[in-house]
Amino acid sequence: MRTRRTSFFLTALVMALAMSLTFGSVAFAKGGPPDGVIYAHDQQFKTIGTPTALPDHGKFDTIYVLGGELANVADAAPGDMDFNGGRWKVRPINWLTISPKQFTNAEEIHDAVDAGQISIGDVVKRFECPMIPIR
Repeated sequence: MRTRRTSFFLTALVMALAMSLTFGSVAFAKGGPPDGVIYAHDQQFKTIGTPTALPDHGKFDTIYVLGGELANVADAAPGDMDFNGGRWKVRPINWLTISPKQFTNAEEIHDAVDAGQISIGDVVKRFECPMIPIR
């Protein structure tokens, strides 16, 4: 019985990983878990898309979706005192008076909001995903 359960778990894990790799770009476009590179505090991190969806309670950090070919930006990263362990809420950026450009930290995003250049949309998804520093 235990071997059967372990086999089922491993099969499910492999299928989830395969789906994540296959549909990662689709999920990214819809505000789902990112897959690839994300910026936080002017540093690049690798991310691994996970097939999770979390309910609207508890603490989350924010990922800003810039759209197009631009990398997303996180407002927190591993090592921050207030980092919530990879629990994310996703908010899209709306480009108002400037053309889309790559931001590399949340402060730049908030400065652009204050200048009326962009706005930040409502939360479109909550999920869990690790951030791995790129060295």
